[in-house]
Amino acid sequence: MDTPLKDKIALVTGAYKGLGKAIAFSLVKAGATVIVNYNSSKTEAAAIVQQIENTGGKAFAIQADVSDEAAVKALYEEIEKVAGGVDILVNNAGINPTKTLETVTLNDFKQSLDINLTSAFLTTQLALPGMIEKNFGRIINLTSVAAQLGGVIGPHYAAAKAGMIGLTHSYASLLAKYGGITANAIAPALIETDMLKSNTNIKPTLIPLGRFGQPEEVADVVLLLATNGYITGQTISVNGGWYMTS
Repeated sequence: MDTPLKDKIALVTGAYKGLGKAIAFSLVKAGATVIVNYNSSKTEAAAIVQQIENTGGKAFAIQADVSDEAAVKALYEEIEKVAGGVDILVNNAGINPTKTLETVTLNDFKQSLDINLTSAFLTTQLALPGMIEKNFGRIINLTSVAAQLGGVIGPHYAAAKAGMIGLTHSYASLLAKYGGITANAIAPALIETDMLKSNTNIKPTLIPLGRFGQPEEVADVVLLLATNGYITGQTISVNGGWYMTS
């Protein structure tokens, strides 16, 4: 069995369902030990760990609100105890409550920034010392087509996800001198998860390919970025052609 990520520790935030779950399984299959982070969904996270262990993989479920600095520090302390430092960081945690332009409040905007953007800053800053010491690290940030097109959720979400791309570019540039640490973003569009299914206004006709994406199709790109040391500073679109790059 090909295990390119053997002995690597991967932290996937918001890994208890949807994209995070698919990403966790993909990394485990490649040999990584995965930290399944969750905030309040303890039962779901424990079930994922059990499924991973049933297939011979290794995983730990650790609770933390990754938008809270103290909670992130506690998360890393627990990771150090059970697994060691973080080699691969996948910032997947996020919220996307749809709001019309007229109903977006300041609280909505701040909450979106905290959970969708500040969380990635907090988790990355704490991962960096270990990555720099080992001269190995993969920072993979889940942004959105909303950062490129505005999307259908609202300005609060689009702004936070656009910030994620800027954060990624900065880390990629500043860390390139170490040679072994990369930072990239993935911008999915309309991936078929429970979150998408709950919004009946979102139709696959928005996508040129005429269908929703699958979580595994995003997880494939995460695995590519986790195993490649020469791709950095990029935003890879997984969107069925909704937004086309040059």
